[in-house]
Amino acid sequence: MGNYFDMTGKVVLITGGTRGIGHALAKGFAEQGADLVIASRKLAACEATCAELRALGRRALPWEAHVGRWQALDALVDAAYREFGQVDVLINNAGMSPVVESSLDTTEELMDKILGVNLKGPFRLSALVGDRMKRAGGGSIINITSTAAMRPLPEFGPYAAAKAGLNVLTRAHAHEFGPSVRVNAIMCGPFWTDATRSWREEADRTSDAAARRIGRPEEALTTALYLASAASSFTTGAVIELSGGIR
Repeated sequence: MGNYFDMTGKVVLITGGTRGIGHALAKGFAEQGADLVIASRKLAACEATCAELRALGRRALPWEAHVGRWQALDALVDAAYREFGQVDVLINNAGMSPVVESSLDTTEELMDKILGVNLKGPFRLSALVGDRMKRAGGGSIINITSTAAMRPLPEFGPYAAAKAGLNVLTRAHAHEFGPSVRVNAIMCGPFWTDATRSWREEADRTSDAAARRIGRPEEALTTALYLASAASSFTTGAVIELSGGIR
């Protein structure tokens, strides 16, 4: 039996690829032979991650980009294709989940920022890359969403709404860019990352999920590899929950 997850010759573009789930995916895809484009708001962090990937023998392009700004995404995509000539896998991983005090006190600026990073950015990036993938004959787009979309709490209402929208866009883009381009989402529950450092230990200890703990970033890798590979050739428009059986 061959290696279904062999990514040799593939180019993977990951937003938010310098920490947490994005960083784990970047290293995992590199270990499977992929070359990568690593994008985040901080160029130094992108360069540090790319140094790790090059140490694994892979080519890697660091790129500073704020996914909530459409003009920045045009430049990112142009740079990726200029460097590698192709993008085979796009992983929309960048996100932000600030706590809001109340709906009444949520400012328009904050609402726009949350929607921009979590919904508008992935929409635009998928449009730019998905169109090129379709013209090139194929590819895979993976959106990293959240179980907050299905289990919203008031303090994360805008974030939950944005991720619910991304779940919907996943199916819409699967139809728009299919059949050659597959578009799927991984809907993550709580994970042990830098972004959750203020509550991750308590959540891990008291979790009532079936797994009785929260996830580790590397545990998202095999799901992403599956969705990126030909092993998932009949999987598109799907939202796969990866939550350890959260209630």
